[in-house]
Amino acid sequence: MTETSTAPRAAFTPLGGQVFRASQLTRGPWHPQQQHAGPPIALVSHALEAAAAAHGLSHQARLTANLLRPVPIGEMEVRVQEDYVGRNAGHFSAVALADGKELIRATALFQRAGEVDIPHGLPGHPLPLAPKTPADSPVQRFPFAHGEIGYPDLVETRMAEGTMFRGPSAVWFRLQHPLVLGEAPSPYQRVAVAADSGNGISAILDLSTHVFVNSDLTINLLRRPVGEWICLNARTHLSSHGGGLAESALYDEAGLIGRATQSLFVRKRE
Repeated sequence: MTETSTAPRAAFTPLGGQVFRASQLTRGPWHPQQQHAGPPIALVSHALEAAAAAHGLSHQARLTANLLRPVPIGEMEVRVQEDYVGRNAGHFSAVALADGKELIRATALFQRAGEVDIPHGLPGHPLPLAPKTPADSPVQRFPFAHGEIGYPDLVETRMAEGTMFRGPSAVWFRLQHPLVLGEAPSPYQRVAVAADSGNGISAILDLSTHVFVNSDLTINLLRRPVGEWICLNARTHLSSHGGGLAESALYDEAGLIGRATQSLFVRKRE
């Protein structure tokens, strides 16, 4: 039975090497045949993490993904390059391709994990918690995907604060399907799937009248996330020159884990 005649079981199916086939679960808001950028960025992270792990570097401190072209729902290849590896940190880069065209270029910083005693009473510590826990946040489904299977079926979303797509808001995300078939997603992949939604959940323009698509995503993490849930506390800032910025504080159930930013291209639909 083909994937079009049955519900997909994962965002991506491995086809051998670093080639994967995207399922309908990756469908995004801008076009019915294009992916939401979160899943393919997470797939790039999947490959980068494997390269870093070979050097004992287990903490992804930063991931920057430049979105060069819309990502079609189809086959993708991910290629990774080791840029520099030192004693405590390593820099890696990756590219995602389809039909020979580059779709995503990414760079990542990985660090060697270690235990450090943090003195009590430091400013800003202990780190803040998300506005509400997942258990105290009502379920709210993403209102897009053109009436078809898509990203809203890949993730469960719960409102912690505000109203989705109506300004600053905080939303919990949890993967309802594996990122890669047969594999448990890593904490960093869970973050990447969610973090690209910051501009959507905090939108202050109407999706039917304006485009406010992000051209990149940068995630900075101060520690390894724990658990299945990731919260984005997001807000969008716009200029009158066609640009914008979405920024999201990132949390797991234990507290603040980092921050994500997206550069936005803003235009009125014709």
